Amino acid sequence: MNVMLFTAAIDDRFGRGIVRSRIGLSAEATVFDGQTDFRKIIDAQSNAAKLACVLIDEAQFLSTDQVNQLALIVDELSLPVLCYGIRTDFQGELFSGSSRLLAIADKLFELKTVCSCGRKATMTVRLDNSGKAISAGDQVEIGGNERYESKCRRHHRELVNQARSAG
Repeated sequence: MNVMLFTAAIDDRFGRGIVRSRIGLSAEATVFDGQTDFRKIIDAQSNAAKLACVLIDEAQFLSTDQVNQLALIVDELSLPVLCYGIRTDFQGELFSGSSRLLAIADKLFELKTVCSCGRKATMTVRLDNSGKAISAGDQVEIGGNERYESKCRRHHRELVNQARSAG
């Protein structure tokens, strides 16, 4: 199948335009940023070869307008678009791309993660260099397992409150 793969330009942990799984599989991808016109790129690619689907990694970094573009691609071109990303930042706030996807997606599939206590993890805690939770900072800071931990709501709240008290 001919798949068009996109990833956020801001995330270059594995190299620019590389999507890599936690088990080490990787693939080249077209990078997107806030100015990317998905319809223009996909129209050009569709003319060269019939696309089976479009896959977007790090979809939380999409703008609201870009999510709307992708919805039009689904509706007008009958081309499946699969978006993968997280809902909220380390403070529990929705990313704009995630918010719009939650509002208009045809289907939502949740990949479940487990907190260290064994309960379902729904939140993400950002860690400093010494492994302690951080309660403030920019919404976007790229990192992986060394920088973020998945936590249940209770443990997220406790860790963030501890960070605020210490801060």
